[in-house]
Parts: sequence; C-alpha cells; structure tokens
Amino acid sequence: MKRIGVLTSGGDSPGMNAAVRAVVRKAIYHDVEVFGIYHGYAGLISGQIKQLNVGSVGDIIHRGGTMLYTARCEEFKTPEGQQKGIEQLKKYGIEGLVVIGGDGSYRGARALTEQGFPCVGVPGTIDNDIPGTDFTIGFDTALNTVIDSIDKIRDTATSHERTYVIEVMGRHAGDIALWSGLSGGAETILIPEENFEMEEIIGRLKRGHDRGKKHSIIILAEGVGSGVEFGKQIQEATNFETRVSVLGHIQRGGSPTAADRVLASRLGARAVELILEGKGGRAVGIKNNQLVDNDIIEVLKQKHTIDPVMYQLSKELSI
Repeated sequence: MKRIGVLTSGGDSPGMNAAVRAVVRKAIYHDVEVFGIYHGYAGLISGQIKQLNVGSVGDIIHRGGTMLYTARCEEFKTPEGQQKGIEQLKKYGIEGLVVIGGDGSYRGARALTEQGFPCVGVPGTIDNDIPGTDFTIGFDTALNTVIDSIDKIRDTATSHERTYVIEVMGRHAGDIALWSGLSGGAETILIPEENFEMEEIIGRLKRGHDRGKKHSIIILAEGVGSGVEFGKQIQEATNFETRVSVLGHIQRGGSPTAADRVLASRLGARAVELILEGKGGRAVGIKNNQLVDNDIIEVLKQKHTIDPVMYQLSKELSI
C-alpha cells in the first residue's frame, strides 16, 4: 500500500489534530503518501482531497478542533453516496482510509469496508461512548474543562448560598457527568444510563440544608433533560435559591491535555500500522493502557455502559 487517506467526521474533539499528525507522519515514515480529506464524508463525496506532507501537520498537536474540518453528511448514508466516495478514493489512488470520529463516523467506515475498501476507525469524541476502548480522544480535555467550570461555579454558589444545576454534554452517555461530578464533589449526578427519583434528590438537598449545608452542586447530563427545567423543579420543591449553568459547546474546545495528545498519537499511529498490514474494518482503542483493535462491526453492535461501581461511589460520597 502506497497511498492512504485520513478524515475527521462528526463532532470535533480536542486531540483530533494530534491524531491526524500521527497518521500523516507515521505513514510518511514508512514511505506511504497521505491525502487529507476535508469536511468529512461530505468532502470525500465532493473531492475535497489534498496531499499532506510532514510540514502540513506541523504546529497542530496543541490545537483543539480539527485542521481537516468536519461535517455531518446524510448523503453518505446512502449506497449512492458511498459509491461517490469510493470513486473519489479511486480517482486519487487512495488504497486505505483512517477515519477519526464517533459511532456515526464508524458506520461510514464500516460501509466502505463492506464494499471492499479497507478502513480503520480511531475514536474521537468527547462523550467517551465508543465500546472497545477505555477512553476516546477528547474526553480528558472536555472533562478538565467541566471540572474547571464546576470549581468556579462552586465559589459563587458558596458565596451566595445557592443550589446550582450544571448541565453538561452527553446525550446518550453519562461519562462526562459522572467523572466530572465525582471529581468535582457534586452532591447529585444525573446520567442517561441510570434512573432517578426526584423525591430522593429533594430529600438529599433538604437533609443537607437541615445539617447546615448552604449550597449544592447538581450535575445533569443533557440526555436526562433540560437543566433549566430541572432547576425550576428544584426551586419549587425546596424553595432554595437555584441557578442553572448550561456549559454547552465550550466543552468541545480548547488545547488538548497531555493525556489526549499522547492517546491520539498512539491511536493514530496504530491505525496506520493496521492499514499497512492490510487489516481493514478495525477500530483501534486502549484497554488498561495497552493498544487494542476490534472488529468495527462488533464495536457498533455493542452498547456503551458506565461503570456502576463508580456511580455507586459518587452516591456514597455525596451523603
């Protein structure tokens, strides 16, 4: 194999640039040409493809977002769209593809692999919701962004003796909420994977107030519901002054942490190794700090789960 491609797709995450850099330089080290595909699968269909060299990925390892840009593409979900993409790959002589993104990106990589075009998926998403890996690229950075916000909000919550509801990202996965809530000392953590009783939350807040506690922090994953509506319910039920902060897309930005830069570099390089070994239809990951790769079809069949022991610990420590 003498020519490969790389693209980023779906939501951006800090560390994607580090992964792109690793793919490009690892491939060039092995005398393989690399072509960057801009704007994800949409750019693949429209032929937004350009050869990259060592200098193309210089000075990007510390930058958030993705130099290749990203987009969602409904057309690529169709056989016709996929065929257009394959025609572009053939036009440029690209023989294998590294796809950096989340589960939607993986589905595109699976479709190409099933049509005989080898792809390897690299998990790039702040939600940490890709099975087959302990961590995804961008999760650690997003987590630290949230923790920093919790610490700042706690200062004002303490000063004004208020209850704060902090809504974080995680439509289908509660990892950001769980990890940030545990490390930020939240009194309550609400995630999509676990049911909750409003009466229990209200009771915990009142018990804390009765023993002299003047403020509380509640972390709510967006998949559970609206932070604004939840805050209204809290105030109506307790009569405690309640404020809501929706962190939003600030969680996706920023310079990647050292952990994300190292993870992205290792996963990107390993993806190239698999492509050069002729192993398409794989998804790279990390388990117990060791690089692994799994069948991308099997990865997509699995359901993301949270660590129930960690969730129980968060409840025990917030009494």
